[in-house]
Amino acid sequence: MKLLLTSAGIKNASIHAAVVELLGKPTVEATALCIPTALYGHPYAGPRQAWRCISGAETSTPTVSVGWKSVGVLELTALPSLEEERWVPLLRETDVLLVEGGDAAYLSHWVRESGLADLMPSLHDTVWVGVSAGSMVLTPRVGEEFVRWESPAGDRTLGVVEFSIFPHLENPHLPSNTTAAADRWAARLGGPAYAIDDETAIRVTDGAVDVVSEGTWKAFGI
Repeated sequence: MKLLLTSAGIKNASIHAAVVELLGKPTVEATALCIPTALYGHPYAGPRQAWRCISGAETSTPTVSVGWKSVGVLELTALPSLEEERWVPLLRETDVLLVEGGDAAYLSHWVRESGLADLMPSLHDTVWVGVSAGSMVLTPRVGEEFVRWESPAGDRTLGVVEFSIFPHLENPHLPSNTTAAADRWAARLGGPAYAIDDETAIRVTDGAVDVVSEGTWKAFGI
């Protein structure tokens, strides 16, 4: 897969350009599936926030609203009860997955339980655009600060990439997400990591990692 791991979605022209580059075509020519699952696992999100993201009404973390050829909803908690032919072919023909934020531990659990984790290695041309927890879920660990749902795996997530992510750096609405807090978080994790603000994304293609930013970010052990 091609990855664009954001803090707050497709927030600026640079991040939008990175999406287009990864797709190889404009967003208006690309098909998308929105994955809202993580929102249900976070106490400050839930069904109302899921609707806002799915409908494109959520302007602070834009994904669905940037303009796509078509958009569908892939709710991971529903997939174990469905036959694979009901959703796997659609997944394989979709250009981009818009993986919304919420609780990364909850999302990690359902990526595995739904069967999506097993399919991901074969989705070579699919672009994964993560928002906050939708980005953090691909890392090895998120840190206990970001776990609201008690997971059997603790703060460990999918480990698709080798670095962790501290999102929403210096966001005025999240006063605990300071640079000093990110420094402490990174020291406890003890592995490679990035702290990124809402104007920043991390792009991963064929194992190469680079930062796309119109804002502020910090690397730890990289």
